[in-house]
Amino acid sequence: MPMLIVCRVSLQASFPGNLQLVMVLRPTGFFQRTFTDIGFRFSQEDFLLKLPVVMLSSVSDLLMYIDEKQLTPEFGGTLEYHHSEWVIFRTAIESFALTVKEIAQMLQSFGTELAETELPDDVYSIERILALRTEKYCQLKGDITIVTKEGNMLLSSLEDPQANESSQKQHRNRPGDWETVNRLLAQLHEMETAFDGFWEKHQLKMEQYLQLWKFEQSFQELQSAIEFLMAQQAELPDTGDSVSEVQQRLKDLGNLDGTAQDLIGKAQVVILHGHQLAANHHYALSLICQQCNELRHHSDVLSEEIKRKDVRLRRTLDLHARLQQALICCDEGAYLLANQPMDKCQSKEGAQKALQDIDKFLESSLPYLNCDPQVLYYDYESVLTPEIKDQIHSVQIKLENIRSIFESRQTCFRKLVDKQVRPVQLVAPRSENPPRAKSPLFSPKHGKRILSLWHIYRLIEMKWFNPTNVTSNAASIFLFHFSHVINELIETERVYVEELFTVLMGYREEMDNPAMVILMPPALRNRKDVLFGNMPEIYDFHNNSFKNRICLEAPERVGLCFLERVKDFQMYEKYCQNKPRSECLWRQCSESAFFQECQRKLAHKLGLDSYLLKPVQRLTKYQLLLKELLKYSISCDGVKELQEALVAMLDLLKSVNDSMHQISITGYDGDLSELGKVLMQGSFSVWMGHRKGPTKMKDLARFKPMQRHLFLYEKALVFCKKREEHGDGYDKTSSYSFKHFLKMNAVGITENVKGDHRKFEIWYSGREEVYVVQKRLDC
Repeated sequence: MPMLIVCRVSLQASFPGNLQLVMVLRPTGFFQRTFTDIGFRFSQEDFLLKLPVVMLSSVSDLLMYIDEKQLTPEFGGTLEYHHSEWVIFRTAIESFALTVKEIAQMLQSFGTELAETELPDDVYSIERILALRTEKYCQLKGDITIVTKEGNMLLSSLEDPQANESSQKQHRNRPGDWETVNRLLAQLHEMETAFDGFWEKHQLKMEQYLQLWKFEQSFQELQSAIEFLMAQQAELPDTGDSVSEVQQRLKDLGNLDGTAQDLIGKAQVVILHGHQLAANHHYALSLICQQCNELRHHSDVLSEEIKRKDVRLRRTLDLHARLQQALICCDEGAYLLANQPMDKCQSKEGAQKALQDIDKFLESSLPYLNCDPQVLYYDYESVLTPEIKDQIHSVQIKLENIRSIFESRQTCFRKLVDKQVRPVQLVAPRSENPPRAKSPLFSPKHGKRILSLWHIYRLIEMKWFNPTNVTSNAASIFLFHFSHVINELIETERVYVEELFTVLMGYREEMDNPAMVILMPPALRNRKDVLFGNMPEIYDFHNNSFKNRICLEAPERVGLCFLERVKDFQMYEKYCQNKPRSECLWRQCSESAFFQECQRKLAHKLGLDSYLLKPVQRLTKYQLLLKELLKYSISCDGVKELQEALVAMLDLLKSVNDSMHQISITGYDGDLSELGKVLMQGSFSVWMGHRKGPTKMKDLARFKPMQRHLFLYEKALVFCKKREEHGDGYDKTSSYSFKHFLKMNAVGITENVKGDHRKFEIWYSGREEVYVVQKRLDC
């Protein structure tokens, strides 16, 4: 077999190990031997430089250097060798080694990706990344399993006990291949073990990171909700100025507490979750424990604040209830004194009966009438505010006054019982109306609404009526009637406010109720401001200001109460001006199911139109009550204020009436408000002439008067013609057609016209026309 001698570079490339000896087997053929010698001569320097070379003439010479067991049969040895099998195994081993290398690179790349990729900031993205990485991990694990199975099969083929004897010998003669495959399998196993450990840690960290995000999200939501609730409870006062106000705040606090308990329950669940994470050795243990402590602290503070406010409000409610009960006793005592017949009490029997009634009342009301303010200050020190202290002081004054009145009355009656006196017959004018029964206003639930009754009966004791001008009997008569007028003013004011509230809640608010919208006709929708005008403004004024002042003030300050609020009463003018529009809308929709349903819910016998008329009626009622008060207030304090209040209310009525007529003017090209305030208006007969008298025939035709409705503004005198519209009842309205006007800065007036003192003359500066005006007697 010929062998080719290659250069040193090629030789070293083919055998990368350390070569110690080169043996050259010379061919037996002449030509091959000749070529070999020639080639060796050319390459001899390569071998002589580094390695010794032995030239062998035959195969038997080769056996002198190498054992025959290490040589294949063609070289005279006994080693079994099949080159095709060797190539197959070698290719499989090299392919397996390459696959193991690729697996290692994939694991390293995946590990780098896991270590260096930043995690997102939302739970959904974290869950998605965790799912993708888990899927990739499972895929890599599958690849490792397949490669491991392939390596095991290759290793088994290298040591297959079923192979024939020659194959076994051949396998045994290839220990390096088996070691290579076994080493690669061991390396693959180590990589898999390391990869599993790395993935387990990474998966745990990812899951804990996801758990932390969910925990912090729940923590932030609950913390924000608790902070919002804390702000709400901070805005809720822990006191109040009346029973109703405190009850409402207790109700609001109860609703707040219900929401707080729900939040605290959710916070407990989150805290429990945090403890479970901490028990599982979460990497963010300190942060989770800190947030659990914060959540528990905020929950405890919220709960404690609500409990503290509840205790304070209930204490305040108890204090107001005691004050209210004391005021009720004052009212009932004043009512008792007011209803004692003074003429019958002049006899011994009448005095005894009156004294027994007083003793019986005082016995039942003693705990409340003897209420000591210092005890209240001590018992309720924790809830006292300046406003409540003022209320206690006010109640104290009323209690002292009512006790003083009772003591004075008892002393008087005891004297009458001890000494018989001639009864004094009181002569009082016969009342047109029967005596009024005891009003439910004096029941305990209305105790605070009439606080001035005791003032009325204190008048005698304090000599409010001037004793030099009015006899004691006459004073009693005046006082009796005066007290009834005051009571009527207060009681009707209370009823009026309640009626306004009922209308606003039962009708106006229902117009925004989605369940009632389907019952409303299209013409009514979004027009509550037309239907009700500024009734909410009127209600707020009476409920929050005027009613309370009327009830709290002494009788001599009633007139002052009106005078101080004259400007506020002008809001009625706006309401009355809107009344025609309101009535027109009511007429269109009065038969609608919406109004019928509202009236049914309120159990009203009268329709809404009757209640929309209440403000107009109330404005008229005030001047009547003021007149009655003046009638029975002879020579007493506050008369001047009552007179001024009556004048002010009459002026207001006149102004309202004038403005109602003004809005019916039609045909005026401009803005009537630019002419100033309406000073007066009325129907007149008007003659039109000249300063020098009638000179033309057509002027004589003007001798017959024209019927005109005059409006006197601050800046002009407006002439209109009154027109009565067709229709009956509600549909019958008046309007005024504009004719012309005279500017007041150019008007002259002659007060008396010759021949008739009832007429006066208006002439326009620089013009010939003269207007003779006379008030119509039928208007």
